[in-house]
Amino acid sequence: MHYGFIGLGNLGGHLAASLRRAGFEVTAFDLDASHRVRMENCGATWADSGVAVARAVDAVITCLPSPKVSEAVLEEILPEMEAGNHWIEMSTLSRDEMRRLADRAAEFGVRAMELPVTGGVHLAAQGKITMLAGGDDDLFEAHKPALEAMGDKIFHMGPLGNAAIIKVITNMLAFIHLKACGEALMLAKRGGLDLGQAWEAIRASSGNSFVHETEGALILNGSYDIAFNIDLALKDLGFAMGFGREFGVPLELAGATEQTYVAAKAAYGGEAQSPMIAKLLEDMLGTDLRADGFPARLE
Repeated sequence: MHYGFIGLGNLGGHLAASLRRAGFEVTAFDLDASHRVRMENCGATWADSGVAVARAVDAVITCLPSPKVSEAVLEEILPEMEAGNHWIEMSTLSRDEMRRLADRAAEFGVRAMELPVTGGVHLAAQGKITMLAGGDDDLFEAHKPALEAMGDKIFHMGPLGNAAIIKVITNMLAFIHLKACGEALMLAKRGGLDLGQAWEAIRASSGNSFVHETEGALILNGSYDIAFNIDLALKDLGFAMGFGREFGVPLELAGATEQTYVAAKAAYGGEAQSPMIAKLLEDMLGTDLRADGFPARLE
């Protein structure tokens, strides 16, 4: 299977490189040509446009920053794809957007599968990110070897649209956990505890979470650099709140967390790092959350 990869940012570059390491033929493109050297160094072929990618491959993978960009790229490449080709969307879209764009692809004879990922950029770099697939069974089986090259935990969630729902749920939980993590660390600091020791104690306790172990460490470093910004968090929380209304589920914690992110965007801007919601509390109380020995980025 010859894969095209469009979108080589924080996640996409690592995922495309994982495909190459596993021996798949990859043709790649990003508007930011600075990614070219990295792709060619790992053995991928660089294309001059998304259209050139679509003309050369069996399946196009897109990993893009917003639904608007995903739709624009899809409209550009569909006329160049052969009937029977596949489009694999790794961007985080709403369920309805994913289904609508899949219907659009079907007009050109192109079949679609959704494949959002979760776990963070550091796990993508290791080829250990979690992959959440949605789509027809035969499509999932056809691309399963590629999925296994990019991630180590693969879940086929069922029909197209289901993966969008579970991705939003996992992100919603991560943002809620992050808000709780900041509050817990602040309690420890204001209570006079050593923050490094408190972090370790929480990690060994029933209060531990994946977010505490990862983003909590970046808060204590002061970098907050998870390679995921506030605007993206607000987009995903908006999807969650929409599902809450549709399914009749009150999402009180998600709603409170969304408002915290609104305040963080007002304070630091939408491009600021997502864990900076903890900085809101630091600034309000005039108390920093720093400890020695914690990384600036996750490896």
